[in-house]
Amino acid sequence: MDCARLWLGLLMPAVAALDFSYHHQPEMEAFLKNVAQNYSSITHLHSIGKSVQGRNLWVLVVGRSPKEHRIGIPEFKYVANMHGDEAVGRELLLHLIEYLVTRDGRDPEITNLINSTRIHIMPSMNPDGFEAVVKPDCFYNDGRDNSNLYDLNRNFPDAFELNEVPRQPETVAVMKWLTTETFVLSANLHGGALVASYPFDNGVPATGTLYSRSLTPDDDVFQYLANTYASRNPDMKRNSCRIKTGFSNGIINGYSWYPLKGGMQDYNYVWAQCFEITLELSCCKYPRKEKLPGFWKDNKDSLIEYIKQVHIGVKGQVFDQNQTPLSNVTVEVQDRKHICPYRTNKFGEYYLLLLPGSYVIEVTVPGHDPHLTKVTIPPKSQNFSALKKDILLPFRGQLNHISESNPLCPRIPLYSELQGHSAATKPSLFLFLVTLFHILFK
Repeated sequence: MDCARLWLGLLMPAVAALDFSYHHQPEMEAFLKNVAQNYSSITHLHSIGKSVQGRNLWVLVVGRSPKEHRIGIPEFKYVANMHGDEAVGRELLLHLIEYLVTRDGRDPEITNLINSTRIHIMPSMNPDGFEAVVKPDCFYNDGRDNSNLYDLNRNFPDAFELNEVPRQPETVAVMKWLTTETFVLSANLHGGALVASYPFDNGVPATGTLYSRSLTPDDDVFQYLANTYASRNPDMKRNSCRIKTGFSNGIINGYSWYPLKGGMQDYNYVWAQCFEITLELSCCKYPRKEKLPGFWKDNKDSLIEYIKQVHIGVKGQVFDQNQTPLSNVTVEVQDRKHICPYRTNKFGEYYLLLLPGSYVIEVTVPGHDPHLTKVTIPPKSQNFSALKKDILLPFRGQLNHISESNPLCPRIPLYSELQGHSAATKPSLFLFLVTLFHILFK
Protein backbone atom coordinates (compact mmCIF):
# COMPACT_ATOMS: atom_id res chain seq x y z
CA MET A 1 0.00 0.00 0.00
CA ASP A 2 1.11 3.59 -0.63
CA CYS A 3 3.22 4.71 2.36
CA ALA A 4 2.18 8.31 1.77
CA ARG A 5 -1.46 7.35 2.29
CA LEU A 6 -0.59 5.60 5.54
CA TRP A 7 1.23 8.72 6.71
CA LEU A 8 -1.69 10.89 5.64
CA GLY A 9 -4.01 8.65 7.65
CA LEU A 10 -2.06 9.43 10.80
CA LEU A 11 -2.80 13.13 10.25
CA MET A 12 -6.53 12.72 9.57
CA PRO A 13 -8.95 14.29 12.05
CA ALA A 14 -10.71 11.96 14.45
CA VAL A 15 -14.34 12.07 15.44
CA ALA A 16 -15.14 11.96 19.13
CA ALA A 17 -15.21 8.33 20.20
CA LEU A 18 -18.70 6.88 19.88
CA ASP A 19 -20.01 5.60 23.19
CA PHE A 20 -21.74 2.27 23.61
CA SER A 21 -25.31 3.39 24.19
CA TYR A 22 -28.50 3.72 22.17
CA HIS A 23 -28.43 6.83 20.00
CA HIS A 24 -31.78 8.42 19.22
CA GLN A 25 -32.40 10.36 16.01
CA PRO A 26 -30.81 13.69 17.09
CA GLU A 27 -27.68 11.98 18.44
CA MET A 28 -27.42 9.69 15.41
CA GLU A 29 -27.78 12.62 13.00
CA ALA A 30 -25.15 14.63 14.87
CA PHE A 31 -22.71 11.72 14.71
CA LEU A 32 -23.28 11.12 10.99
CA LYS A 33 -22.92 14.80 10.12
CA ASN A 34 -19.75 15.03 12.18
CA VAL A 35 -18.26 12.07 10.33
CA ALA A 36 -19.27 13.50 6.95
CA GLN A 37 -17.67 16.84 7.82
CA ASN A 38 -14.43 15.46 9.26
CA TYR A 39 -13.93 12.77 6.62
CA SER A 40 -15.37 14.52 3.58
CA SER A 41 -12.84 12.97 1.18
CA ILE A 42 -14.09 9.43 1.84
CA THR A 43 -17.70 9.89 3.00
CA HIS A 44 -20.95 11.26 1.65
CA LEU A 45 -24.07 11.67 3.79
CA HIS A 46 -27.49 11.89 2.16
CA SER A 47 -31.10 11.08 2.89
CA ILE A 48 -32.93 8.71 0.55
CA GLY A 49 -36.36 9.86 1.80
CA LYS A 50 -38.42 10.41 4.91
CA SER A 51 -40.36 8.23 7.31
CA VAL A 52 -44.09 8.58 7.92
CA GLN A 53 -43.38 11.16 10.63
CA GLY A 54 -40.88 13.04 8.49
CA ARG A 55 -37.60 11.72 9.89
CA ASN A 56 -34.75 11.45 7.42
CA LEU A 57 -33.64 8.01 6.24
CA TRP A 58 -29.91 8.65 6.36
CA VAL A 59 -27.30 6.79 4.33
CA LEU A 60 -23.57 7.33 4.80
CA VAL A 61 -21.39 6.25 1.88
CA VAL A 62 -17.77 5.33 2.58
CA GLY A 63 -15.36 5.02 -0.32
CA ARG A 64 -12.56 6.67 -2.25
CA SER A 65 -15.18 8.23 -4.56
CA PRO A 66 -18.13 8.49 -2.17
CA LYS A 67 -20.39 10.79 -4.22
CA GLU A 68 -20.49 8.88 -7.48
CA HIS A 69 -20.10 5.42 -8.94
CA ARG A 70 -16.75 4.52 -10.46
CA ILE A 71 -16.51 1.87 -13.17
CA GLY A 72 -15.23 -1.40 -11.73
CA ILE A 73 -15.97 -0.44 -8.13
CA PRO A 74 -18.85 -2.56 -6.73
CA GLU A 75 -21.53 -1.12 -4.46
CA PHE A 76 -22.20 -2.73 -1.05
CA LYS A 77 -24.84 -1.86 1.56
CA TYR A 78 -25.87 -2.56 5.13
CA VAL A 79 -29.39 -1.69 6.35
CA ALA A 80 -30.53 -1.92 9.98
CA ASN A 81 -33.50 -1.19 12.22
CA MET A 82 -36.29 -2.19 9.78
CA HIS A 83 -38.09 -3.22 12.94
CA GLY A 84 -37.78 -0.28 15.29
CA ASP A 85 -37.48 -2.46 18.38
CA GLU A 86 -34.52 -4.44 17.00
CA ALA A 87 -31.86 -2.00 18.06
CA VAL A 88 -28.50 -3.81 18.12
CA GLY A 89 -27.88 -3.58 14.37
CA ARG A 90 -28.44 0.18 14.41
CA GLU A 91 -25.68 0.69 16.96
CA LEU A 92 -23.32 -1.79 15.31
CA LEU A 93 -23.52 0.12 12.04
CA LEU A 94 -22.68 3.39 13.77
CA HIS A 95 -19.62 1.75 15.29
CA LEU A 96 -18.75 0.22 11.90
CA ILE A 97 -18.78 3.71 10.38
CA GLU A 98 -16.44 4.96 13.09
CA TYR A 99 -14.16 1.94 12.63
CA LEU A 100 -13.88 2.41 8.86
CA VAL A 101 -13.20 6.14 8.76
CA THR A 102 -10.73 6.20 11.65
CA ARG A 103 -8.66 3.35 10.20
CA ASP A 104 -8.45 4.56 6.63
CA GLY A 105 -4.78 5.16 5.90
CA ARG A 106 -3.75 3.40 9.12
CA ASP A 107 -4.97 -0.16 8.59
CA PRO A 108 -3.96 -1.68 5.21
CA GLU A 109 -7.01 -3.99 5.08
CA ILE A 110 -9.51 -1.20 5.74
CA THR A 111 -7.70 1.18 3.39
CA ASN A 112 -7.79 -1.39 0.57
CA LEU A 113 -11.46 -2.03 1.26
CA ILE A 114 -12.28 1.68 1.01
CA ASN A 115 -10.14 1.98 -2.14
CA SER A 116 -11.99 -0.83 -3.88
CA THR A 117 -15.59 -0.57 -2.64
CA ARG A 118 -18.39 1.97 -2.17
CA ILE A 119 -19.96 1.02 1.15
CA HIS A 120 -23.47 2.35 1.81
CA ILE A 121 -24.62 2.22 5.43
CA MET A 122 -28.20 2.93 6.55
CA PRO A 123 -28.32 2.69 10.36
CA SER A 124 -32.10 3.01 10.60
CA MET A 125 -34.80 2.24 8.04
CA ASN A 126 -37.52 2.68 10.67
CA PRO A 127 -36.56 5.69 12.81
CA ASP A 128 -40.20 6.27 13.85
CA GLY A 129 -40.39 2.76 15.28
CA PHE A 130 -37.15 3.17 17.19
CA GLU A 131 -38.35 6.41 18.77
CA ALA A 132 -41.70 4.78 19.66
CA VAL A 133 -40.07 2.28 22.03
CA VAL A 134 -40.78 3.54 25.55
CA LYS A 135 -39.82 0.58 27.69
CA PRO A 136 -37.46 -1.76 25.83
CA ASP A 137 -38.36 -5.44 25.94
CA CYS A 138 -36.47 -8.50 24.73
CA PHE A 139 -39.34 -10.04 22.79
CA TYR A 140 -41.79 -7.40 21.57
CA ASN A 141 -42.12 -3.62 21.58
CA ASP A 142 -44.64 -1.22 20.08
CA GLY A 143 -41.95 0.19 17.80
CA ARG A 144 -41.61 -2.95 15.67
CA ASP A 145 -43.79 -1.49 12.91
CA ASN A 146 -43.65 1.94 11.33
CA SER A 147 -45.99 4.77 12.37
CA ASN A 148 -48.73 3.43 10.10
CA LEU A 149 -48.46 0.08 11.90
CA TYR A 150 -47.00 -1.81 8.93
CA ASP A 151 -44.13 -4.28 9.18
CA LEU A 152 -41.56 -2.95 6.71
CA ASN A 153 -40.10 -6.42 6.19
CA ARG A 154 -43.46 -7.62 4.87
CA ASN A 155 -44.02 -4.55 2.70
CA PHE A 156 -42.10 -5.19 -0.53
CA PRO A 157 -43.41 -6.67 -3.80
CA ASP A 158 -43.18 -10.45 -3.67
CA ALA A 159 -41.95 -12.74 -6.43
CA PHE A 160 -44.19 -15.64 -5.40
CA GLU A 161 -47.58 -14.23 -4.43
CA LEU A 162 -49.40 -10.94 -4.65
CA ASN A 163 -48.57 -8.60 -1.79
CA GLU A 164 -51.36 -6.03 -1.67
CA VAL A 165 -50.47 -4.17 1.53
CA PRO A 166 -50.09 -0.41 0.99
CA ARG A 167 -46.50 0.46 0.15
CA GLN A 168 -45.07 2.58 2.99
CA PRO A 169 -42.91 5.72 2.54
CA GLU A 170 -39.86 3.96 3.98
CA THR A 171 -40.30 1.02 1.60
CA VAL A 172 -40.85 3.26 -1.42
CA ALA A 173 -37.70 5.22 -0.55
CA VAL A 174 -35.61 2.03 -0.39
CA MET A 175 -37.07 0.70 -3.65
CA LYS A 176 -36.19 3.97 -5.39
CA TRP A 177 -32.72 3.94 -3.84
CA LEU A 178 -32.09 0.47 -5.26
CA THR A 179 -32.62 1.82 -8.78
CA THR A 180 -30.02 4.55 -8.36
CA GLU A 181 -27.02 2.35 -7.55
CA THR A 182 -25.49 -0.87 -8.88
CA PHE A 183 -25.72 -2.77 -5.61
CA VAL A 184 -24.02 -6.16 -5.71
CA LEU A 185 -24.08 -7.44 -2.12
CA SER A 186 -26.05 -6.47 0.97
CA ALA A 187 -27.23 -7.52 4.41
CA ASN A 188 -30.07 -6.31 6.59
CA LEU A 189 -29.60 -6.45 10.36
CA HIS A 190 -32.26 -7.69 12.78
CA GLY A 191 -32.58 -9.07 16.32
CA GLY A 192 -34.42 -11.76 18.21
CA ALA A 193 -32.26 -14.72 17.16
CA LEU A 194 -28.67 -15.59 16.24
CA VAL A 195 -28.50 -16.73 12.63
CA ALA A 196 -27.62 -15.70 9.08
CA SER A 197 -30.69 -16.35 6.92
CA TYR A 198 -30.51 -16.47 3.13
CA PRO A 199 -33.10 -16.40 0.29
CA PHE A 200 -35.65 -17.32 -0.56
CA ASP A 201 -38.00 -16.30 2.25
CA ASN A 202 -41.04 -17.27 0.18
CA GLY A 203 -41.42 -19.87 -2.51
CA VAL A 204 -43.32 -22.25 -4.77
CA PRO A 205 -42.87 -25.98 -5.40
CA ALA A 206 -40.46 -25.17 -8.23
CA THR A 207 -38.06 -23.64 -5.67
CA GLY A 208 -38.37 -26.58 -3.27
CA THR A 209 -41.21 -25.73 -0.89
CA LEU A 210 -42.44 -29.33 -0.89
CA TYR A 211 -39.19 -30.09 0.92
CA SER A 212 -39.64 -27.21 3.40
CA ARG A 213 -37.10 -24.99 1.70
CA SER A 214 -36.93 -22.45 -1.14
CA LEU A 215 -33.64 -22.23 -2.98
CA THR A 216 -32.30 -19.66 -5.44
CA PRO A 217 -30.23 -20.57 -8.52
CA ASP A 218 -27.28 -19.19 -6.52
CA ASP A 219 -27.81 -21.31 -3.41
CA ASP A 220 -24.13 -22.28 -3.22
CA VAL A 221 -23.10 -18.62 -3.12
CA PHE A 222 -25.75 -17.73 -0.53
CA GLN A 223 -24.71 -20.55 1.78
CA TYR A 224 -21.09 -19.43 1.42
CA LEU A 225 -22.03 -15.81 2.22
CA ALA A 226 -24.08 -16.78 5.26
CA ASN A 227 -21.25 -19.01 6.48
CA THR A 228 -18.75 -16.22 5.97
CA TYR A 229 -20.60 -14.11 8.50
CA ALA A 230 -21.70 -16.79 10.97
CA SER A 231 -18.35 -18.61 11.15
CA ARG A 232 -16.66 -15.49 12.54
CA ASN A 233 -19.31 -14.88 15.19
CA PRO A 234 -18.83 -17.51 17.90
CA ASP A 235 -22.28 -17.07 19.47
CA MET A 236 -24.04 -17.26 16.11
CA LYS A 237 -22.15 -20.35 15.02
CA ARG A 238 -23.16 -22.29 18.13
CA ASN A 239 -26.64 -20.70 18.49
CA SER A 240 -26.17 -19.27 21.96
CA CYS A 241 -29.86 -18.39 22.26
CA ARG A 242 -30.29 -21.98 23.47
CA ILE A 243 -33.59 -22.60 21.74
CA LYS A 244 -34.32 -25.37 19.28
CA THR A 245 -34.16 -23.75 15.87
CA GLY A 246 -32.84 -26.13 13.23
CA PHE A 247 -29.96 -23.75 12.48
CA SER A 248 -26.86 -25.46 11.11
CA ASN A 249 -23.63 -23.72 12.13
CA GLY A 250 -25.50 -20.44 12.43
CA ILE A 251 -27.16 -20.34 8.99
CA ILE A 252 -30.56 -21.29 7.57
CA ASN A 253 -32.62 -20.94 4.42
CA GLY A 254 -35.27 -18.28 5.08
CA TYR A 255 -38.24 -20.35 3.94
CA SER A 256 -37.01 -23.35 5.90
CA TRP A 257 -37.05 -21.21 9.04
CA TYR A 258 -40.48 -19.69 8.36
CA PRO A 259 -42.17 -18.49 5.12
CA LEU A 260 -42.36 -14.74 4.73
CA LYS A 261 -44.18 -12.69 2.08
CA GLY A 262 -42.93 -9.27 1.05
CA GLY A 263 -39.44 -9.50 2.54
CA MET A 264 -36.61 -7.18 1.57
CA GLN A 265 -33.94 -9.79 0.88
CA ASP A 266 -36.01 -11.58 -1.78
CA TYR A 267 -36.87 -8.23 -3.37
CA ASN A 268 -33.18 -7.27 -3.55
CA TYR A 269 -32.22 -10.55 -5.18
CA VAL A 270 -35.04 -10.70 -7.73
CA TRP A 271 -35.48 -7.07 -8.78
CA ALA A 272 -32.32 -5.21 -7.73
CA GLN A 273 -29.71 -7.80 -8.80
CA CYS A 274 -28.29 -7.59 -5.28
CA PHE A 275 -27.48 -10.65 -3.18
CA GLU A 276 -28.84 -9.95 0.30
CA ILE A 277 -28.95 -12.00 3.48
CA THR A 278 -30.63 -11.31 6.83
CA LEU A 279 -28.48 -11.18 9.95
CA GLU A 280 -30.20 -11.87 13.27
CA LEU A 281 -27.66 -10.55 15.78
CA SER A 282 -29.08 -10.89 19.28
CA CYS A 283 -31.34 -13.24 21.22
CA CYS A 284 -32.88 -10.18 22.84
CA LYS A 285 -34.33 -7.61 20.44
CA TYR A 286 -33.48 -4.61 22.61
CA PRO A 287 -30.82 -5.67 25.15
CA ARG A 288 -29.40 -3.46 27.87
CA LYS A 289 -26.82 -0.97 26.61
CA GLU A 290 -24.18 -2.62 28.80
CA LYS A 291 -24.29 -5.56 26.36
CA LEU A 292 -23.39 -3.46 23.31
CA PRO A 293 -19.56 -3.70 23.64
CA GLY A 294 -19.86 -7.48 23.56
CA PHE A 295 -22.03 -7.39 20.43
CA TRP A 296 -19.47 -5.18 18.69
CA LYS A 297 -16.66 -7.54 19.69
CA ASP A 298 -18.58 -10.56 18.39
CA ASN A 299 -19.63 -8.94 15.08
CA LYS A 300 -16.78 -6.63 14.05
CA ASP A 301 -14.77 -9.24 12.13
CA SER A 302 -17.89 -10.66 10.50
CA LEU A 303 -19.08 -7.23 9.37
CA ILE A 304 -15.73 -6.49 7.71
CA GLU A 305 -15.24 -9.94 6.17
CA TYR A 306 -18.76 -9.93 4.72
CA ILE A 307 -18.14 -6.62 2.91
CA LYS A 308 -15.06 -8.15 1.28
CA GLN A 309 -17.23 -10.81 -0.38
CA VAL A 310 -18.54 -8.20 -2.82
CA HIS A 311 -15.27 -8.94 -4.65
CA ILE A 312 -15.85 -12.62 -5.39
CA GLY A 313 -16.81 -13.87 -8.85
CA VAL A 314 -16.49 -11.96 -12.10
CA LYS A 315 -17.11 -8.41 -13.29
CA GLY A 316 -16.61 -6.40 -16.44
CA GLN A 317 -18.18 -4.36 -19.20
CA VAL A 318 -19.99 -5.38 -22.37
CA PHE A 319 -19.00 -3.53 -25.56
CA ASP A 320 -20.01 -3.58 -29.21
CA GLN A 321 -17.44 -3.59 -32.01
CA ASN A 322 -17.15 0.19 -31.75
CA GLN A 323 -16.06 -0.14 -28.10
CA THR A 324 -19.36 1.41 -27.00
CA PRO A 325 -20.54 0.14 -23.59
CA LEU A 326 -23.94 -1.56 -23.87
CA SER A 327 -26.51 -0.98 -21.14
CA ASN A 328 -29.48 -3.23 -20.31
CA VAL A 329 -27.88 -6.27 -21.96
CA THR A 330 -28.71 -9.58 -20.27
CA VAL A 331 -25.64 -11.21 -18.68
CA GLU A 332 -26.32 -14.57 -17.03
CA VAL A 333 -24.45 -17.73 -16.13
CA GLN A 334 -25.68 -20.82 -17.91
CA ASP A 335 -27.50 -23.22 -15.56
CA ARG A 336 -28.23 -20.51 -12.98
CA LYS A 337 -30.46 -18.02 -14.75
CA HIS A 338 -32.63 -15.66 -12.75
CA ILE A 339 -36.39 -15.28 -13.04
CA CYS A 340 -35.69 -11.60 -13.74
CA PRO A 341 -32.54 -11.71 -15.89
CA TYR A 342 -29.53 -9.78 -14.62
CA ARG A 343 -28.53 -6.93 -16.92
CA THR A 344 -25.74 -4.44 -17.47
CA ASN A 345 -26.03 -0.98 -15.89
CA LYS A 346 -25.85 2.34 -17.74
CA PHE A 347 -22.06 1.98 -18.02
CA GLY A 348 -22.37 -1.47 -19.59
CA GLU A 349 -21.12 -3.09 -16.38
CA TYR A 350 -22.05 -6.47 -14.96
CA TYR A 351 -21.20 -8.10 -11.63
CA LEU A 352 -21.77 -11.81 -10.96
CA LEU A 353 -21.04 -13.28 -7.53
CA LEU A 354 -19.64 -16.78 -8.09
CA LEU A 355 -17.54 -19.30 -6.20
CA PRO A 356 -14.27 -20.61 -7.67
CA GLY A 357 -14.83 -22.82 -10.70
CA SER A 358 -15.49 -22.75 -14.44
CA TYR A 359 -18.61 -21.13 -15.88
CA VAL A 360 -20.14 -20.12 -19.19
CA ILE A 361 -21.46 -16.56 -19.32
CA GLU A 362 -24.31 -15.98 -21.75
CA VAL A 363 -24.81 -12.44 -23.06
CA THR A 364 -28.09 -11.79 -24.84
CA VAL A 365 -29.04 -8.84 -27.03
CA PRO A 366 -32.52 -8.76 -28.64
CA GLY A 367 -32.36 -9.79 -32.28
CA HIS A 368 -29.02 -11.59 -31.97
CA ASP A 369 -27.88 -15.07 -31.03
CA PRO A 370 -26.57 -15.45 -27.46
CA HIS A 371 -22.86 -14.77 -27.07
CA LEU A 372 -21.05 -17.33 -24.90
CA THR A 373 -17.87 -16.67 -22.92
CA LYS A 374 -16.03 -19.17 -20.72
CA VAL A 375 -14.49 -17.96 -17.46
CA THR A 376 -12.61 -19.66 -14.65
CA ILE A 377 -12.86 -18.07 -11.22
CA PRO A 378 -9.59 -18.55 -9.28
CA PRO A 379 -9.59 -19.90 -5.72
CA LYS A 380 -8.94 -16.46 -4.18
CA SER A 381 -10.16 -13.02 -5.16
CA GLN A 382 -7.43 -10.87 -6.65
CA ASN A 383 -6.46 -8.04 -4.31
CA PHE A 384 -9.95 -6.86 -3.45
CA SER A 385 -11.24 -7.41 -6.96
CA ALA A 386 -13.36 -9.99 -8.71
CA LEU A 387 -11.97 -11.54 -11.90
CA LYS A 388 -12.20 -8.86 -14.59
CA LYS A 389 -13.64 -10.03 -17.90
CA ASP A 390 -14.77 -7.50 -20.48
CA ILE A 391 -16.94 -8.90 -23.26
CA LEU A 392 -16.75 -7.66 -26.85
CA LEU A 393 -19.84 -8.53 -28.87
CA PRO A 394 -19.57 -9.13 -32.66
CA PHE A 395 -22.06 -6.38 -33.47
CA ARG A 396 -21.55 -3.00 -35.06
CA GLY A 397 -23.61 0.14 -34.80
CA GLN A 398 -25.63 1.69 -32.00
CA LEU A 399 -27.95 -0.54 -30.00
CA ASN A 400 -29.91 2.14 -28.19
CA HIS A 401 -33.15 0.28 -28.90
CA ILE A 402 -32.29 -2.31 -26.27
CA SER A 403 -33.88 -0.40 -23.40
CA GLU A 404 -37.15 0.20 -25.22
CA SER A 405 -37.58 -3.27 -26.69
CA ASN A 406 -36.58 -5.19 -23.56
CA PRO A 407 -38.17 -3.58 -20.47
CA LEU A 408 -37.27 -4.49 -16.91
CA CYS A 409 -39.30 -7.12 -15.09
CA PRO A 410 -42.65 -5.98 -13.68
CA ARG A 411 -43.03 -6.17 -9.88
CA ILE A 412 -45.52 -9.03 -9.94
CA PRO A 413 -45.33 -12.64 -8.66
CA LEU A 414 -42.96 -13.77 -11.41
CA TYR A 415 -42.58 -17.31 -10.08
CA SER A 416 -46.32 -17.94 -10.23
CA GLU A 417 -45.99 -18.10 -14.02
CA LEU A 418 -43.74 -21.16 -13.79
CA GLN A 419 -46.64 -23.48 -13.01
CA GLY A 420 -49.67 -21.38 -13.83
CA HIS A 421 -52.51 -21.32 -11.36
CA SER A 422 -53.30 -25.01 -11.17
CA ALA A 423 -54.28 -26.75 -7.97
CA ALA A 424 -50.88 -28.45 -8.04
CA THR A 425 -49.28 -25.23 -6.87
CA LYS A 426 -51.46 -25.01 -3.75
CA PRO A 427 -49.76 -26.18 -0.55
CA SER A 428 -51.28 -29.28 0.96
CA LEU A 429 -52.84 -29.33 4.42
CA PHE A 430 -50.04 -31.63 5.51
CA LEU A 431 -47.38 -29.14 4.36
CA PHE A 432 -49.24 -26.33 6.09
CA LEU A 433 -49.26 -28.25 9.39
CA VAL A 434 -45.59 -29.16 9.05
CA THR A 435 -44.68 -25.52 8.40
CA LEU A 436 -46.81 -24.32 11.33
CA PHE A 437 -45.13 -26.85 13.63
CA HIS A 438 -41.75 -25.70 12.38
CA ILE A 439 -42.49 -22.04 13.18
CA LEU A 440 -43.94 -22.70 16.63
CA PHE A 441 -41.53 -25.24 17.97
CA LYS A 442 -38.19 -24.57 16.27
